[in-house]
Amino acid sequence: MYRKYTSELQAQNDFGLTKDKNANMAKKDAKDYTIDELWGMLSKSDSKSLLKKHLTKDVYEKYKNVKTSLGGTLADCIRSGSCNLDSGVGLYACDPEAYTTFKNLFDAVIKDYHKVSGLNHPKPNFGDINKLDFGDLDPKGEMIISTRVRVGRSHEGYSFPPSIKSSEDRKDMEKKTIEALNTLEGELKGKYYSLETMSKEDQKQLIDDHFLFKDDDRFLRDAGGYSFWPEGRGIFHNPSKTFLVWINEEDHLRFISMQQGGNLAEVYKRLVNAINQLEKKLTFAKKDGYGYLTFCPTNLGTTLRASVHIKVPKLAAANQLNDICAKFNLQPRGIHGEHTESEGGVYDISNKRRLGLSEIEAIEEMRKGVQAVIEAEKKLK
Repeated sequence: MYRKYTSELQAQNDFGLTKDKNANMAKKDAKDYTIDELWGMLSKSDSKSLLKKHLTKDVYEKYKNVKTSLGGTLADCIRSGSCNLDSGVGLYACDPEAYTTFKNLFDAVIKDYHKVSGLNHPKPNFGDINKLDFGDLDPKGEMIISTRVRVGRSHEGYSFPPSIKSSEDRKDMEKKTIEALNTLEGELKGKYYSLETMSKEDQKQLIDDHFLFKDDDRFLRDAGGYSFWPEGRGIFHNPSKTFLVWINEEDHLRFISMQQGGNLAEVYKRLVNAINQLEKKLTFAKKDGYGYLTFCPTNLGTTLRASVHIKVPKLAAANQLNDICAKFNLQPRGIHGEHTESEGGVYDISNKRRLGLSEIEAIEEMRKGVQAVIEAEKKLK
């Protein structure tokens, strides 16, 4: 049903490139490098990453021997970016405290990436889902193939992948999440499938259908994202696969609402209902001014990405799509993720801003932009 929908894993590389240039330049595992070795590799390189730009000698000396209360270190945060010099950002949070413990470094990178002058993200606001100003963005089904809205969430009090030292933490988070998911009712009710017990056939089918994540991203691997694979990992979904939850992929949790067609209201309502129910059972990491905290600083704030797969061959042929998207803070991608090409004039178009605006504002920004894209495509026809 959603065979052509972009994999979240393929689309997650907001923080780096997909080419293998400079990949695996290290002669040993990334985790075996000392902080001084990581700093030496990065500082002597010509990397264009935000990590290289903002990890000055003074900042390095200030933080190189500092730890969070969960045991996270600067080495945990810069390991991937030091071993993959073609990273776009190169910095990961070792745990929720990293944003405070290594504040000078993270604040500089966050402001640079998100193009904000200060960190004053508003309180969560999903709007009144019973009084939305939008519905189906393509009621005749002429252009939008499918619609998806997802958010990332992190369990409070647990490390992120770079500094998870044992599989027990992952298993504990998995157990707590499953217990919460099992309380969902109605269309959200579903079943959990563990990667540890899933058959190879089922796993391959879910990956082929772009429902399931896998362990093939070198940036994430060097950040510790695949440690103890596949322990403590899996996917929950309802029978219709319109609501899915990824456990312990990149972030601790990814909540995904999706369906064919352009009914953004239905997709958004489903996600908000799920978040509201799960927040009664689980406590998520967040910080005043930063919003919800995530493993990668590019996803901070709302963590929300709303997207459509849409057919706009005329705009693409006229080289007008990028200009329209830029005007409305949208990000166009090929259907197989960032840095991929369109197929048959079909693009993945999503909101670009996650930090500094509320959830409902992010959705409205995406909605208005997609409607502008539709109108522009119709004019060319």
